[in-house]
Amino acid sequence: MPAGKHDIIIEQGATFRRVITWKDSAGAAINLTGYSAKMQVRERVRDTDVVLECSTANGRITLGGVLGTITIVAQDEVTTTLSEMPKAVYDLELTSAGGEVTRLLRGYAQIVPEVTR
Repeated sequence: MPAGKHDIIIEQGATFRRVITWKDSAGAAINLTGYSAKMQVRERVRDTDVVLECSTANGRITLGGVLGTITIVAQDEVTTTLSEMPKAVYDLELTSAGGEVTRLLRGYAQIVPEVTR
């Protein structure tokens, strides 16, 4: 199944938080026990530089096990360092304990500059 398309807005200087629940075709939550996750934002798909990375490894993604939840959080100290980008790209991948990778979401990421500093 192809990744779902969902565009996001990241506001510079504010905490970015999204909670997603991964469900099967019957609407039941998928058990994420043993999974890891990684989301990367890049200015363009082929760029080698990563603008923002959230992952279970760096603590910016927390998986909710049997609840199927994926909580992504980039604190304001992190988003403050981001530059304005009207149309960056991102995707979110989950890796099972067995090594199977699922690209769950993809889309554009707009980084909106902060006015109040």
